[in-house]
Parts: sequence; C-alpha cells; structure tokens
Amino acid sequence: MQRMSARDAKNAFGRLIDMARAEPVAIEKYGRSVVVVLAVEEFERLTAKAKKRVASGASGKRPGQED
Repeated sequence: MQRMSARDAKNAFGRLIDMARAEPVAIEKYGRSVVVVLAVEEFERLTAKAKKRVASGASGKRPGQED
C-alpha cells in the first residue's frame, strides 16, 4: 500500500487519484494513517464480498463469542 501525507494529497489530488486506481493509498496526518483511498472497483468488490458474507450468515464471530 502506498502512503501519502494529507498535505501532499491535497496539493496533488490528481496524482492521488492515479495512485489509488493502481492500489489503495493510506493518507497520513501527523505520521499516522487516517484514511485509505481506493478505486471504486476495489470498493465495489469489497462491499459485494461483505454482503455475501452477511447473506450467508457468517458473522465473523468465533464460537462462544458474545457482542
């Protein structure tokens, strides 16, 4: 995953878009990752995968684990 400061992301937004189309980009503030920018195709793939998981009843909980 590529990384970019929030300032650089603001100043080079077109470059950020190009980078995110190739792979997710972590945006950092004060040296800590705060958000990830990714291509819409990757977002759709991830949300479809999550929806399938929910529809199949997989909650991600381990046996005996409570809310």
